[in-house]
Amino acid sequence: MIAFTTPYLWYSSRATGIVSLVLLTVMIVLGALVSTRVGGRAVGRFEINEIHRSISMITMLFVVVHVGTTVVDSYVPIGFFSALVPFTSGYRRIPVAIGTIAIDLMLTVWVSSLVKDRIRNVTWRYLHWLSWGCFAAAALHGFLVGSDSHRPWMIILQAVCVAAVIMAAIWRITQRPTRAAGRTAHSPLAGSGQVATKKTSPTSGPRPLAKTGGRAIPPSAPLAKGPRR
Repeated sequence: MIAFTTPYLWYSSRATGIVSLVLLTVMIVLGALVSTRVGGRAVGRFEINEIHRSISMITMLFVVVHVGTTVVDSYVPIGFFSALVPFTSGYRRIPVAIGTIAIDLMLTVWVSSLVKDRIRNVTWRYLHWLSWGCFAAAALHGFLVGSDSHRPWMIILQAVCVAAVIMAAIWRITQRPTRAAGRTAHSPLAGSGQVATKKTSPTSGPRPLAKTGGRAIPPSAPLAKGPRR
């Protein structure tokens, strides 16, 4: 194999790794807001959900570039196989394996979102929980193997990302909607397979009108008597 290395690949790998961590943080926070149905007049729930999906796709793009530049750069002996299969890298096996686990978890979440219409909603929800593990593995990978991981500015950035995700997790747990308990937004009984119906009494709705002589009048009103013949 021909060795191929250049400082630009190293710079690209560093930059895309840092940006991927920031985007992953934003994606996790937005996901927590979507799951708890946060939205208002300025930015509704639909807009937050669309931003979450867009950030997810952009994050995947940066991760692909990060992995691609790392694999192509022969200065670091990490092959494509090692980027997908943990504990197969000859270079810093444990830190690289943690990054590989992060990639595998992200791919699992991404693929499950692509086939969401073909799998059960509860299955998709369980698979989506892997995104939290993906962030934990990505943050630990960056701290252990990142070239700038011990610089003051990078330590601050990592601390902010971790703090934001922890706050999002606390928000997700404390502001848990009824749907997360096996219910839906339409009915508190939908999770148990029952359909909620509004109870009405025969006298609760508008009373029917009685028709006479082409004229609709309430049945309680006395009928007008016409002239006797």
